[in-house]
Amino acid sequence: MGLKYIFILTVCVLHTNAWSDNRLRRFNKDFMFGVATSAYQVEGAWNVDGKGESMWDRYLHTRPDVIADGRNGDVASDSYHQYKRDVEMLRELGVDHYRFSISWPRVLPTGFTNIKNEKGLEYYDNLINELLKYNIEPMVTLYHFDLPQTLQQLGGWASPLVVQWFEDYAKVLFERYGDRVKYWITINQPSFCFEGYGGIMAPALNSKGIGDYMCLKHVLLAHATAYRLYEREYKKKYKGSVGISLSLNYGFGFDNKTENEEAAEIYRDFTIGMYMNPIWSKYGDFPKTVKSRVLKKSKEQGYEMSRLPTLSPEEIKLLKGSADFLGVNHYTSVLVKPQKTEKFEVPSFEDDIGVEISQSVHWPQSKSSWLKSSPFGIYRLYMYINQKYDYPQTFITEQGWSSEPGLNDRTRVDYLREYLVAVLFAIEDGAQIMGYTVWSLMDNVEWVAGTSERFGLYEVDFESEEKTRTARLSALVYKRIIQKRIVEKDWEPDNWKISITQKKKKDEL
Repeated sequence: MGLKYIFILTVCVLHTNAWSDNRLRRFNKDFMFGVATSAYQVEGAWNVDGKGESMWDRYLHTRPDVIADGRNGDVASDSYHQYKRDVEMLRELGVDHYRFSISWPRVLPTGFTNIKNEKGLEYYDNLINELLKYNIEPMVTLYHFDLPQTLQQLGGWASPLVVQWFEDYAKVLFERYGDRVKYWITINQPSFCFEGYGGIMAPALNSKGIGDYMCLKHVLLAHATAYRLYEREYKKKYKGSVGISLSLNYGFGFDNKTENEEAAEIYRDFTIGMYMNPIWSKYGDFPKTVKSRVLKKSKEQGYEMSRLPTLSPEEIKLLKGSADFLGVNHYTSVLVKPQKTEKFEVPSFEDDIGVEISQSVHWPQSKSSWLKSSPFGIYRLYMYINQKYDYPQTFITEQGWSSEPGLNDRTRVDYLREYLVAVLFAIEDGAQIMGYTVWSLMDNVEWVAGTSERFGLYEVDFESEEKTRTARLSALVYKRIIQKRIVEKDWEPDNWKISITQKKKKDEL
């Protein structure tokens, strides 16, 4: 029997066991439920009150053609002015924590500490204080893709100097907010390097197979340096925790043929191990498979040495153990087989891996072409990292589903329930998961997708001056899950269908 059929059976087993085996699985009282956003995607106010230009500001201003619906982050959801409404929504949901990011150029307009923007710093003071007023834990991401444009012009993440720039920036935030923020995430998804140096994400530099690897090394070192700074100067005083969020989608063999299972293992080394090994493995450094494959390809392509930068013994020591928790951003899974028909650019990250990926036609499809529902994937991911990295402490820091505009988002409800069931199974089988964070609190600017893909529990009316937020069905279901600490298969709020019909009629008038 092929794995694609086993997958379908696995989903059925998850559903059956979760709701029909007479065992009530419940999230513990100390399990933290939350939601997430990022600065560029929701704040707007791109040049207001002294904010500097980010590389995403520059990129989408000069390349509006890359945005699916033409809407960039200049105004976005206007959270810079609407943050009190955002906190009100968090209170409506009853969440335990709110994950948001700080805009580097909003607080340091030039990227450097010589000019601190007090109005930008005060904005985050106000947001943090508003959260704490209502006992909502702030979970702060230092970097979520919006590098100051001044630093990008000096080399950005491809420059080794960025490690010091990031440490200086982190120190400003730890000093300012450390007394109130107990959960810090240094960097969101280091895999942005491969999309920014070889794709259509900012800074959109065509440096595949070279610039992306340089970026990755410096991102990891910047994370570790910021972690050691907090550990050295702030941890004893503030007793906070510092982690990093990684994009960890799972790769299965296309079927149970040996060659496909081997291809999947290579894929996991490049997409999981490359980020986790330096911090969580016993020996540190990049995975041997990654180093050997990139070296072999580099030699074949005429390079004198590997395109993958080496980590020195001192850097390996710096990186090992440089996280109090792992942030897991998990959305979907893929099927993997060896590269046979698809051709990749040379050199490139894709060519170095040398595999082809796909998804099953049986998996439910979201609005995003890359996102299909495969809840068994998060369970398998946790079993994999538990075995390979000895049960790390984790937060699920992002998981979400895209849809069309509209309040009746049942596909998101299905996705949310099925993944939370899989999370309960993972916890039951030993996964150390401290919390779960939905992406996203509200509709936002999804980078080059603009607002064409909606991830919000709350719908945003981007045409209204106030950027009006309205709860979707998924918001009400998530609120119920948080209150009850269980996943109910069929619950929905009273009169929901009636209220949806009434809104639809009102919109048509």
